[in-house]
Amino acid sequence: MSTAAAPARSGAVLADLLPSTTTAVRAFARDAALVLGGAALTGIAAQIAVPVPGSPVPVTGQTFAALLVGTAVGARRGFLSLALYALVGMAGVPWFAGGTSGAGGASFGYVLGMLLAATVVGALARRGGDRSVLRMAGTMVLGSAVIYAIGVPYLALSTGMSLGAAVAAGLVPFLLGDALKAALAMGALPTAWKLMGDRG
Repeated sequence: MSTAAAPARSGAVLADLLPSTTTAVRAFARDAALVLGGAALTGIAAQIAVPVPGSPVPVTGQTFAALLVGTAVGARRGFLSLALYALVGMAGVPWFAGGTSGAGGASFGYVLGMLLAATVVGALARRGGDRSVLRMAGTMVLGSAVIYAIGVPYLALSTGMSLGAAVAAGLVPFLLGDALKAALAMGALPTAWKLMGDRG
């Protein structure tokens, strides 16, 4: 098995630059490890939870982790990572926001949104969406929009709020934090590509 990292190339995501493998079994094992790692990272980040006054949805690190996972590992592995995260949490493992589990809570729609968002940002990353600061900004904005597009209506339906009230409670309080997360990603991922020697 070669231990050299694959060269940075068009259509690649950061995870593709890990040491290459020579057999299908080893490639599968690497992908499985990435999927498990992505789910675990999201679960750990979800435990960073700060209550928001007047909202049943806390500020957490899980949205940032989900977008980072999708961008770093690509659409297919990002989808599988977040699907695993969602299914295990629904089965009772307390690794949703603040140590909760199960489906049907007010914030569960955000988990579903993260599953789709990880897929979207992973597809964008394969098209160079993480290669520059401006592209990464657009990728993060679109990924966040996907999360809210599912999470906010779900919040309204699960709590009986009006859509306007759900926007006020489940979107507006999080915009500043999202901007900070985007700024962090805008620096981190393009820098990682530069360290890999990619200029494309």
